[in-house]
Amino acid sequence: MLHPRTRWTPLTCMLLFVAVPAMAQSPEAVARFEPGVIKAETGGPTTELKYQLLKPAKIEPGVKYPVVLFLHGAGERGDNNTAQLKYLPEWMSADDMRAKYPCFLIAPQCPTERKWGSLDWRKKVDGYADEPIAEAKLVEALLKQVLETQPVDKDRVYLTGLSMGGFGSWEMAVRHPDWFAAVAPICGAGDTSKAKALVGLPIWAWHGDADTAVPVQKSRDMIAAIKAAGGDPKYTELPGVGHNSWTAAYTNADGVIPWLFQQKRK
Repeated sequence: MLHPRTRWTPLTCMLLFVAVPAMAQSPEAVARFEPGVIKAETGGPTTELKYQLLKPAKIEPGVKYPVVLFLHGAGERGDNNTAQLKYLPEWMSADDMRAKYPCFLIAPQCPTERKWGSLDWRKKVDGYADEPIAEAKLVEALLKQVLETQPVDKDRVYLTGLSMGGFGSWEMAVRHPDWFAAVAPICGAGDTSKAKALVGLPIWAWHGDADTAVPVQKSRDMIAAIKAAGGDPKYTELPGVGHNSWTAAYTNADGVIPWLFQQKRK
């Protein structure tokens, strides 16, 4: 089930795969990020959120840079403020990637047993709550803080996340489609009844068809709903791939990263 505009076939997906280290959170990578904490203005189940910020290796005077907001998966929850640097943040912190894609990358960490969105993947409940949950509100505040304090291009703000972060990416995109130039939800799920909000937003969703953690049908349903509402999202389904569809999505030479940085808010 490849989107018509996607040039991939199962064979090219395999041939273009880029090998990456299995381990993450190397001291060298962590040292390139600036840690921080954002606090809620009111009480709630989560009153603060730890995060890491990767800045361009060199900030040129007068230049404005893209922003990438990354939402990690359930396995990286906690309070050590480093576990969320696995996968995309660490890969983006490499010298060659920083040279090719200078940007501000925001990587918040979700507390243990909490999540990024109002959907519960353990239940058959597909509707969003009326208001964002506490963690999502803190992420929104964090993004606004970066946009207000750093030299950023507000027309090149990108949102992506994997697994639990894929759920969060779909929901935040629905709630704030005008904030982002593009969104890439990886092996997530969303509220199909809200698909109309995403019609004008560049989207590229990825999912493995052998995923036993988040059924591939979840991404299929979101893509179908957006198309039915008049949108034209991209979708790549990886044959024989289980839950880890993010490695292919983020490390492929023709994958999510180069595509995101080509997008600009209209």
